[in-house]
Formats: sequence, C-alpha cells, structure tokens
Amino acid sequence: MNKEILSSDVDAQADELSLAVNLLRQLIQIPSFSREEAKTADLIEHFLKDHVGMSYRSGNNVWAYAHPYQKELPTLWLNSHHDTVKPNAGYTNDPFGAEVRGDQLFGLGSNDAGGCLVSLMATFLYFAKQDEPLPYNLLMVASAEEEISGKGGMESLIGQLPEAEVCVVGEPTGMLAAVAERGLIVADLEVKGRSGHAAREEGESAIYKALPDMQFMSGFQFQKQSKYLGASKASLTVLNSGTQHNVVPDTCSMTIDIRLTDAYTPAEALAELQGGLSAPLKARSTRLKPSFLPQNHKMYQLLERLEIERFGSATLSDQALIPYPSVKIGPGLSERSHTADEFVLISELEAGIGGYKRLLANYFWGDFKR
Repeated sequence: MNKEILSSDVDAQADELSLAVNLLRQLIQIPSFSREEAKTADLIEHFLKDHVGMSYRSGNNVWAYAHPYQKELPTLWLNSHHDTVKPNAGYTNDPFGAEVRGDQLFGLGSNDAGGCLVSLMATFLYFAKQDEPLPYNLLMVASAEEEISGKGGMESLIGQLPEAEVCVVGEPTGMLAAVAERGLIVADLEVKGRSGHAAREEGESAIYKALPDMQFMSGFQFQKQSKYLGASKASLTVLNSGTQHNVVPDTCSMTIDIRLTDAYTPAEALAELQGGLSAPLKARSTRLKPSFLPQNHKMYQLLERLEIERFGSATLSDQALIPYPSVKIGPGLSERSHTADEFVLISELEAGIGGYKRLLANYFWGDFKR
C-alpha cells in the first residue's frame, strides 16, 4: 500500500468533512422523491463538474470519472442514491430543514443514503486530486429511483457504463460490509374452479381447491442455505376469491413474496417451490436478484485482511440490479432508514470518509493479485 496517500493532514480532513456536510445539507433541502429527483441531480451534476471538470447524466442518474477513462484499466464503481421515500406523519422536525444539533444532522434522506453518498463523493474527490496515477478507472455513480427499484435508475445505466471489477455500494451499515444481499421475487398462482349458485350446491369452489396449496405454503422451507443469509423465504401474502355471497367462486388467486438468498438462482427457487404446488406459478419479475461477493474476490480478501466485519443484508439496494461483484458499506445505521426525524451523525460521516479512503487505498495499492 502507498503509505503517503493516507498521510494525516488535519486541515485537509476538516475541509473534506465540511464539504461533505454542506453538500448533504443542500441535498436534504431539495425534495427528491423517487422519480422526482431532477433538482438533486442538477446539484450533483454541477458539483462534480466543478470539482473534476466533467460529469455525465442520463435521466436523473449522474456519474463522473476521477481521471479520463482509460479502456486498458479495470473500473471500480462508487455508488449511492439520491432519491428518498416520502416523509411519514411522525416527523416533528422539518424533513427538509437540514438542521444540525451537536453531532446530529437531521433531515429526510440524511441517513438513507445521503450520508453515504456525500462520504463516497468526498472520497472520490480525494483520489481524483492525487498526483499518483490510479491503477483503476474510478467511477462515481449517483443513482436515481433506488427506493422503488425503478427501471429509470441503476438498471438503465448498466449498458451505458463500463463493466466494474467491483462496486462499492453506499448504504447505511455502520461501516460493516454486506457481502450478500437478499433478492426479491413476487409470484402469482391461480386455482381454477367452476362457478355456480351457492344455494343449489352447484359448481366447484376454487377456494376449497386452493386449500392444499395454502397448506403447502404454510410449512414450506427452501432446502439450501446461504452462509451469510441463511434460508430463502417464501410467504403467502395475498389471497383473492369470490365476488358475492351466493356465487361459488371459480377462481382463487394467490400472491407469494419470495426473499431469495445467493444459494439460489431465481429459476432454481421457482422450480423448487413449484414442485409442491398444484397451480402454475408465474413470476411477475426476476430482476431483483440476490447478490454476493465471492470469497476468492480481491475485495473479499481485503475485507478479511482489514478485519472489517462481514454480514448478509436482508434489505434491498441497487446491489440487486448491479450484475458485477459488489460490497454494501457506509456510514449511518439501517434501522434509522425511513423513520421519523431521520438523522445521521457528523462523526459517522467523518468515519465513513476515512473508512472509504482506507478501503480504496488498500484495494489500489495493496499486495493483492488481480
């Protein structure tokens, strides 16, 4: 590792933190609900252009390179999102006030994932300013529509950006490293019966015909386990049948929520589940795939070497839409996300910037083979 690159400069570190805090406050003050992020995209676009000379935009997604792109070099992505959910009714603070009280910075999106985004951007600028050439193309991606897994977000960028050797996804994890993340499949099945008049005992109730499938679902367990995520889970969550009290229903439709681990591909999970069901199972989408970082990957080995705790995440992020090896790590805590009076600690931002710089410097100049 290059020792000089992480040399202590208290004034420079204070400037980095101040830059990150000011940018986060500006982002909080601009409403940026999913699909309504144009103004925060404007802010990020101009910020990156001012600091590295060039930025790119597609929809409300913004990205920039630390140095001119070189096709002979591999690429490392830094990614976090700038959209938010809508504030809930429990807020006692102004969700867009960006108020600082001591170490706390309050505001909608401060923890999820504004703190991660500005910490990554400060880290990105730090490496962009180094005189020593980087052995990677360092790419900063601020994505839109993450909170709704929208098709106008990360998914729309995959064909536009160079393949990543690894992607560092900024989400609030307390700077622990999520090396696996659950995916999501929503699937439907429909049991057919025959309608008739309830008073004359006509027809064949689709509800009764569906009972064996309901019973199967109540005790179903996937066979394979994930090292970090345990078992995949399938839950019967929606049931619809019947139109009025005196008509025997001819259809009974069910919806199953499947939380998938890296032990299964979507096709494998659906096949195992279908084996116990009489009605055909139809997935609405399999685009939100589980993700995992292979143990033989350079980033995984680095996390072990740096003694950064590794875990499996039950929450979805843009990892689900990134088809490259990735690790989810960032300042803040997941349990604060989407809560009333959301906040992030300024000390967490400082630790996040330092942690990201250490991680990247070791990845760039450590004694690992690519």
